[in-house]
Amino acid sequence: MTTERSQLAASATNYDISPELKEIEALTRSIAEREFRPHALEWEESDKFPARNLRLLADQGLLGATVPEEFGGGGGSWLEAAVILEQLGRCCYTTAMAALGELGVQTQAVAQYGTQAQKLKYLPAIARGELMCSICITEPDSGSDIGAMTTEGIDDGEFLIINGTKAFISRADVSGLFLVYIRFPSDTGKRPIGAVLVERGTPGLTIGLGHKTLGGENLFDLHFEQCRVPTTNVLVRSDGFKKMLTAFNGQRCLNAAISVGIAQGAQDEALRYVQERSQGGQLLARYQGIQWMLADNAIKIEGARLLVRRAAARAAHSFPTRYESAIAKTAANEMALTVTDSVMQIFGGHGYLKELPPERYLRWARYGPLGGGTPQIQRNGIAHELLHSLI
Repeated sequence: MTTERSQLAASATNYDISPELKEIEALTRSIAEREFRPHALEWEESDKFPARNLRLLADQGLLGATVPEEFGGGGGSWLEAAVILEQLGRCCYTTAMAALGELGVQTQAVAQYGTQAQKLKYLPAIARGELMCSICITEPDSGSDIGAMTTEGIDDGEFLIINGTKAFISRADVSGLFLVYIRFPSDTGKRPIGAVLVERGTPGLTIGLGHKTLGGENLFDLHFEQCRVPTTNVLVRSDGFKKMLTAFNGQRCLNAAISVGIAQGAQDEALRYVQERSQGGQLLARYQGIQWMLADNAIKIEGARLLVRRAAARAAHSFPTRYESAIAKTAANEMALTVTDSVMQIFGGHGYLKELPPERYLRWARYGPLGGGTPQIQRNGIAHELLHSLI
């Protein structure tokens, strides 16, 4: 991707997308429809990571779309990442979640905060689809309260000695790199928290058994016991808490984009169904009650999509703001639950069947409000920003 193209994407002040980004959207949609949608349930049932799908995305330059050009990527913006992930979410939740890290905060945290050596070592491999990276924040006793985390790194000369446990980590079974939020107890400050890059196979790092989830994705526990990591792998330490919270706004924004895609995918299925299914001697599409349900769904989807694109477009190549990403995430997460439930109702009894689309879309939508900070936490952040502006 040229710098000019990424600037066009980022300059979409009306939150629409440029003609070139529309081509990327169409390419992603074509691949997802052809390659991912027909096998979406297979990935869930087999418990296998969709490595083939990520290879296809990497071969088309989509997986590394937001990696800076000098490191082999497309140099794209957050808006490009949001557009790609929306199309993946339309067809296959498992693939969308698998691609989230490479398009999102893990990649961008290294690109914006990493040393030149770290960028050269990791970003080209991420762009080629050869390196998966997991973000590790949640712990058994601390989720939304990041400040309460206990995993810590003790200085030992040229190494950090890491001890602690992380929970609910996506893709840990295949990731070659882990971006781990840790506490630095020897540092001053109220919240001496930063992040370190831990490579798979580092002595002292153990990956636990996977936990099967409602959406089909497996989540894992990570255990660090006297895990020795070179200090050159520290990503952020000074002012780390603020920096890593800012970086995580990107995760919220892209989580919301996947929610929009899930809702749109469910709506598409409903539109097809009502034009094929008859009741009382006429197609369901001719009943005003059904038409209103579809119209309400469209209003909700379009509203959430605009909020996501606003947050992504204004961020450009920086990180989205706390306020705009929180609004986008809350609106999109809650919208996806409402729309997918509405679609199941449109399908009637058929929607409750495991083999038909509404059931899977409703399950897929449920993760959004749980990952990346709950709507309750987002509302706290939104209120803080509103009140802070008045003080």
